[in-house]
Amino acid sequence: MSQMRGPAAAGSRNPAPHGAPSALRGWADALGTAVAGLLTMVLIAALGLWAAGAAGLPNGAFPSVVAAVVVAAAGGSLGATGNAGVIAQAHAAVDAVPLSVTLAGALVTAVVFLWPLRHRALAPAGELLARIVRTAVCWLVLLLLLALAARHSFTISVGNEIADRIGALLGTTPTVGFRADIPATLGYGLLWLLAVLVLTLLVSRKAPLSPRLLRFQDSVRPPAFAMVLTLLVYVALGLAVGIVELITRGDPARTLAAILLGLPNLAWLALGIGTGGAWTGHVDAALGLPLPHVLEQALRGRGERTLDLGSLGAQDGRYWLLVAVAVVVLLGAAYTAAVRAPARTPAWRQALQMAVALALTLLAVGLLTRIDAHYGLSLIGVGDLGGDLGDSVTLVPQLGRLVAVGVAWGLVTGFVGALAARRARHPGEVQDASRARPPGG
Repeated sequence: MSQMRGPAAAGSRNPAPHGAPSALRGWADALGTAVAGLLTMVLIAALGLWAAGAAGLPNGAFPSVVAAVVVAAAGGSLGATGNAGVIAQAHAAVDAVPLSVTLAGALVTAVVFLWPLRHRALAPAGELLARIVRTAVCWLVLLLLLALAARHSFTISVGNEIADRIGALLGTTPTVGFRADIPATLGYGLLWLLAVLVLTLLVSRKAPLSPRLLRFQDSVRPPAFAMVLTLLVYVALGLAVGIVELITRGDPARTLAAILLGLPNLAWLALGIGTGGAWTGHVDAALGLPLPHVLEQALRGRGERTLDLGSLGAQDGRYWLLVAVAVVVLLGAAYTAAVRAPARTPAWRQALQMAVALALTLLAVGLLTRIDAHYGLSLIGVGDLGGDLGDSVTLVPQLGRLVAVGVAWGLVTGFVGALAARRARHPGEVQDASRARPPGG
């Protein structure tokens, strides 16, 4: 008996070796999630900027520009200003989210975060919260390093060699630079990560939930999954169109840059416009942003222009097909949500859930696809000098219209999808049937 008590007593006195590996494993999972997500974003951003010709930027600016694009894609804030002494002052600002980089990072982050939990049906709320906190800590540390690297300045030539020399002598050479706003970047970057992780837990069937949250999964997960599926289908369709453009058109580098940096921007813009939404804005010049030619034509000119089905259809009648695409994709999404919902859920309730989900999705699409880019050089604070030194691109969503069409389309497609799914098997029905089957049946 004394020999049996010894090991037991020793084990009770020293429980740390059992807890320490678990804690280390949790931090390793968190670090792996953060590293995988940010490395994916760095890779996509670098390839997209290389295709756009940014690898040839002077003074070794390419790594800093890659870091800046990743910061912007992760929700960070960039400030871009310059000066030319007391004679002239340069201004530059680009407020646009490179959603290809954002989407790639979000998908990889979600997959790696869920991987250790893939075989579990339930998880305590404390454990899920601890995993999210550890991942957020690792994410913020890595994002801080990227934000510190996202700074650079460029010297601007005014187009005249003598003027450039005089400016250099007087210390008035125009410069434009950018740097990450560290507090804003960490704040918005944290919100970005939390949104990705919460959406992952809401959407994925393989994501374990705490017992307290199980009652919400039947009403939240089906429409949330349907909306994520809708966005991914539009990106896939946009990728197919982009590949055709890449093969058949004469500017493959520009097309590849658009795919690697702004494919979801354009694809989700097509979703909003196809459902009847609208944006307003104007284009003076492209500023190097990968905008399709038809969008530039629809927005080019003095004053604000409206970007909707009417303006695009006036440029190319094929854009009216966006309505047909929206009908097919949203009906498919509504059917998927109805099939995933519990059996005997009323059609009106599924229609209402679809309306709320689609309205929120189009609201997010509008906020994410806005563009505000300006580059100018003013002389003694009076106006732009003109020519290539003063250009801008703006694209502002009409959020009220997007929410309204989202509610309308959601009600119709949700109701039709619920009726179409009446004879389909639902998760609860399949489970009950398997339990009711006799052992030898």
